[in-house]
Amino acid sequence: MSLTDAAATRRPPEVRPPAHRRVGGRLLPAADLVALAPVVPITGAHWLLGAVFALLVLLVLAAQGQHRTRVCLRVSDQVPQLAIASGLPLVVLAPWSTGSGLLALAAAGLGGLVLGRAIFYAALRSGYRRGVIGEPTLVVGSGELAARIVESAQVHPEFGLRPRLARPSEVDDLAGFTRVLLCPDDAAEDALTALIRSSRPLSAEVYVVPRLPEIGTALPRGVTDELWGVPLIPLRRFGRMGSKRAFDVVLSGLMLTVSAPLLLVLAVAVRLDSPGPVFFRQLRVTGPGRTSEVLKLRTVRTGAAQGWAVAAEECTALGKWLRRTHLDELPQLLNVLRGEMSLVGPRPERPHYARSFGREIPGYRDRHRMPGGMTGWAQVHGLHGDTSIPDRARFDNQYIEHWSPWWDAVIVLRTAAVVLRAAVAAGLRWELGGRSPRHRRPARPRRQPGAHRAPGRGRRVVDLVRN
Repeated sequence: MSLTDAAATRRPPEVRPPAHRRVGGRLLPAADLVALAPVVPITGAHWLLGAVFALLVLLVLAAQGQHRTRVCLRVSDQVPQLAIASGLPLVVLAPWSTGSGLLALAAAGLGGLVLGRAIFYAALRSGYRRGVIGEPTLVVGSGELAARIVESAQVHPEFGLRPRLARPSEVDDLAGFTRVLLCPDDAAEDALTALIRSSRPLSAEVYVVPRLPEIGTALPRGVTDELWGVPLIPLRRFGRMGSKRAFDVVLSGLMLTVSAPLLLVLAVAVRLDSPGPVFFRQLRVTGPGRTSEVLKLRTVRTGAAQGWAVAAEECTALGKWLRRTHLDELPQLLNVLRGEMSLVGPRPERPHYARSFGREIPGYRDRHRMPGGMTGWAQVHGLHGDTSIPDRARFDNQYIEHWSPWWDAVIVLRTAAVVLRAAVAAGLRWELGGRSPRHRRPARPRRQPGAHRAPGRGRRVVDLVRN
């Protein structure tokens, strides 16, 4: 099996390095807290105000990614981020304190953070030089730059790296390494991309070395890192999705509570409209190595074929209206609440189509790294129905690489707007008694699984379950 296939299908276990190798990352939040402790006696602020201030500062630092232990332990590079972390809490605390008191609190907090980190970094560098602690580091590359990085790490132990050099084709597991440095070249780009994606469930910090290290980047120094003059660009950590699950549980629970009466009425209507079960269940790939039965209200006659697309004549009268308004997707909130799906994520696909596309389309398997969603980044861009499968995979992987709770909220709002427009349009058609035959679109031919792009642009309506 190639590295690309292995990275796309295998999810490596969470293997954590020994605690002494991770001491920097574990102790940095504690060091910041100790540095903020003198703020209250220095400024004379109320202890509760000081405690809330310290908590907010730590939260901002965590959101900025400033609790990641840097390779280059230089506190001057982080002063702008520390200043932001000390200043933002003032917005929250303004109603409970005077302006001068808050400014003193922020100034003391910034000074404490800078001094505390300077002391902490000095102690960490001392431990690195003496060999007491260190970071097992994998340098992946086959060129002169990779060899230069290994040499720099060996000659300068104050960076704390214990390097091992490997070609991309020689790497099949990242367990046991706390840092991974990728040196890309034209011949290994696909292998490195697969390696990056396979590393995300692990605890390793992954960096990319720019192709032209002598040319500066537009990123601030507090965001980039450095190893003896060579810039390092850290990649986002992936795999800690607790906030995403909390978002799903809270929002899907609220939506189920609000829509329960409507769902009950629709279930009765489906039962009365045509014989058969109320719910339609279909097995879909809903995550890495996981399949689940995705629910929806039945919109077709019992026994109708369920291929790539459903012909209009196979839908019931009520089913056509449910599909236009997307109300047939409401039961999937139960899938979300049970943890089988997410509100936002790559659209779940039927297993045999997923296998077929995974063999034929680069990057398609990688979209299953995250739980499948009721809607997604590809869907709000109109990539559903008869649209490009490679484009969908590209948008899904872009979403996964740059995921954030805010992005989920934006996609949910955009989906709600599209669904609302579709519901209003369906209501108008219902009131007008439908379109006349001369305004009715001809039925589209069914799409075959092997076709990566079917004719037609597809409607710009979010298809929450159907592809």
